[in-house]
Amino acid sequence: MKIAAGKADAFARAPDPAIRGVLVYGPDTGLVRERADRLAQSVVPDLSDPFLVADLAAESITADPARLADEAAALALTGGRRVVRVRDGVDGLAAAVKNMLEMPAADSLVILQAGDLSPRSALRKLFEGNGALAALPCYADDARGLDRLIHDVLAGASLSAAPDAIAYLSENLGSDRGISRSELEKLALYAHGADQVTLDDAMAVIGDSAALALDDLVFAATDGDIATVDRTLHRSLQEGQATVAILRAVARHLMRLQVAADKVASGDQPDQAMKALRPPVFFKRQTQFRRQLGAWRSARIARALDIALTAERGCKTTGMPDTALCGRALMQIAALAQRGRRA
Repeated sequence: MKIAAGKADAFARAPDPAIRGVLVYGPDTGLVRERADRLAQSVVPDLSDPFLVADLAAESITADPARLADEAAALALTGGRRVVRVRDGVDGLAAAVKNMLEMPAADSLVILQAGDLSPRSALRKLFEGNGALAALPCYADDARGLDRLIHDVLAGASLSAAPDAIAYLSENLGSDRGISRSELEKLALYAHGADQVTLDDAMAVIGDSAALALDDLVFAATDGDIATVDRTLHRSLQEGQATVAILRAVARHLMRLQVAADKVASGDQPDQAMKALRPPVFFKRQTQFRRQLGAWRSARIARALDIALTAERGCKTTGMPDTALCGRALMQIAALAQRGRRA
């Protein structure tokens, strides 16, 4: 039986009692682990109970395919339904699962955890095509699933979140359910005693502070804010950013401005041009980006790009102090931005 991704959480909380085995698979290892735990807890409240939970290594089953069927058929000494868990599931376990299905149904739920399996996987085909089995996919959270996770974790700590904080969290979480949950739990601990998580709270706990400083530096340079360039360049260098990485970040931003400017020149509205960029402009930066889009013209963008790329080459080849080359380039770009605002 193939479980649709949208129904996976509901199935994990309350699986059909007639299902004998569930394959939990996908690239999001945190989500695989979380859903496998939830499945097991639907049968056995205490997952540390050795009489009700059997943890098997995939290698031991590959070496002895009958072992899975034996464990699934075993009765609990203390009574009650059992769980048999197998981690690191591979296609080589398909024969053991088929062997289990040939035995009379027992009062156990077999849970196999696996990584990302292709549609051609023998294990995945077996679980999707048999009515006594279920295949549960685990892909990175989409926007709806991530919003629900944010709400659930914060609500569990009696917290709500401001809309801009939710937007920030949605953009900076989501690649792995386990990591996302851990980060949100840290955020809830950080905001303990408050009623609401603010954007400042979210930015203080979630994300890379060095990356945030680099973003500040890039926008300051292309805004023409020389004082902020001086301050944030010093901070970025202190936090370990390489001068070449700084110059490349500025160049990437200028190229995005060029793409958006070309769209505006072709008739798009500035907001349409921004929304078409991939990745999209971070919501907190949209006002700045829109303003820069109005100030920077193609010829000036090309000149700024040349400054950034020339400085990068200089950092690699001239032997001159790279911090001086980087700082001079950023100041030159900031000066161009100032001229663009006055034009």
